[in-house]
Amino acid sequence: MSSPPQELPPARTIATVRFIDPAGIRGAAEALRDQVDALCGLRTAISHNIAIREPMRTGDGAILASEVFGFRESEARWWETPQLALSSPLVQACRVEAEPFWCNAQGFHTRLANPLLDAIDLTDFRIRAMTVAALVVPIHLPFGQIGAASFLSPDRDEEDLSKPYRECADALALLATAFVQSYVKVTARTRMDVAGVSLTKREVECLRWAAAGKTNDEIGLILGLQRTTVRFHIRSASLKLDAVNRDQTLFKAAQLGFLGMMR
Repeated sequence: MSSPPQELPPARTIATVRFIDPAGIRGAAEALRDQVDALCGLRTAISHNIAIREPMRTGDGAILASEVFGFRESEARWWETPQLALSSPLVQACRVEAEPFWCNAQGFHTRLANPLLDAIDLTDFRIRAMTVAALVVPIHLPFGQIGAASFLSPDRDEEDLSKPYRECADALALLATAFVQSYVKVTARTRMDVAGVSLTKREVECLRWAAAGKTNDEIGLILGLQRTTVRFHIRSASLKLDAVNRDQTLFKAAQLGFLGMMR
């Protein structure tokens, strides 16, 4: 039996979680928090980039998770857990799923089956996810960046989020995506315009072989370079592309067409 259609937030509600400069971050975050509470009574935990440790902040530098979203207790300060991006099943799921889902130790719950989620290890779920259950909205952004919004019950022992998922997932996705998109645009570091990025021939060669699965040592043998030189060229390309790791460097290079330039 299909679920009833969800009532989506009106455009004016979505507009309250958008902003155009850093000064608007706190107000928009408070609006997001309050809208989520009114919709389903859940708490909001949100990240603009699951690949980095840097938490989201207000225009004056305050950490949103504690100052706006209320995660002040020591055991709930998830942004201070460096292994979270590597070990949390919630983060792993956001890399292979683009639609809202909810999960607990028993598994992932989605509208359409995703076998990639079935392969994720849920052992010690509560410890690794830092919650017993979460309704999650993956937010896939340009150039491979992935954000995520997790919505949690105020009851830390509540394991069933099927009702808020069924009734509010689409509305939560609209609100969270609007907020994160605004945040990413407003807080982007000043850097070279993407259209003006230029990689050297050596950088492109190294990236192409890296994309083919070769290690730095193997690339060095192929190109007649020292391993440290290969690492230097890949690191240089990473900085130019504003990438946070090797995988994201390759993804951005491919999106911009660099990996098809050399033959």
